[in-house]
Amino acid sequence: MSNQDESPENPLRKELPEEVPAAPVPPAPTEESPAEPRLTGRRRLVKGLWPPRVSRAQLIVALLLFGLGFGLAVQVASNSDNDSALRGARQEDLVRILDELDDRTQRLEDEKEGLEKQREELENSSDQAEEARKQTAERERQLGILAGTVAAQGPGITMTIDDTKGTVEADMLLDAIQELRAAGAEAIQVNGVRVVASTYLTDSGKSVSVDGNKITAPYRFKVIGKPQDLEPALNIPGGVVQTLEKEQATVVVERSDKIVVDALRATKRPDYARSSSQ
Repeated sequence: MSNQDESPENPLRKELPEEVPAAPVPPAPTEESPAEPRLTGRRRLVKGLWPPRVSRAQLIVALLLFGLGFGLAVQVASNSDNDSALRGARQEDLVRILDELDDRTQRLEDEKEGLEKQREELENSSDQAEEARKQTAERERQLGILAGTVAAQGPGITMTIDDTKGTVEADMLLDAIQELRAAGAEAIQVNGVRVVASTYLTDSGKSVSVDGNKITAPYRFKVIGKPQDLEPALNIPGGVVQTLEKEQATVVVERSDKIVVDALRATKRPDYARSSSQ
């Protein structure tokens, strides 16, 4: 019977498919080679992303972008701080600030017209030499006021700062001087010391020194200029008066039709600067 099944002429043997080799059986895990855990999709994603593979060029670009973002953030924060005082200002305060800016623009226009008028007078005068001497003398008087070598009088304001707590510092008084100059002050005197272009202020204990001259509170400013411009400049929101009042100082600003600035400065010859016409 077995011989007949193995015969090549047996039709049943031809219909059977060839035997498929069995798949190899993986060896059972041992203590020396434990079975590897099967990775899920999330694990494969994490394994592909970490640790990150960053090239040098990518690192440089990332640092540049970080620096740019940090700079923009600082700029936005700075602008927000500068605008915070104006956001909380009342409508009348904003109107006053705009009026002050308009007044400054008008003063510049008036100065421009004055210079153009002087030029026309020199060009049209029959005696140009005499006209030049007159304008030179007038200019010398104006420069003497700015340099503090001559006394001056005119309309303006007085500002008295009473500092009983000793909290007012030199930089606060310097801010007041700068604000007054920006508002058109033509002559300034602080406690008997004339303020000029080279004036400097330093802290001296609980007092302040102006050009090396020690002054004590109350600090009294005598300022010549247009009172309608000077006083509002000191009282703008976040300005000089509010800053000093935050330091528990008392500030009183008074307008006057006649302010006398009589503190003088000695004429000082420059050590190195000379006229380019020589």
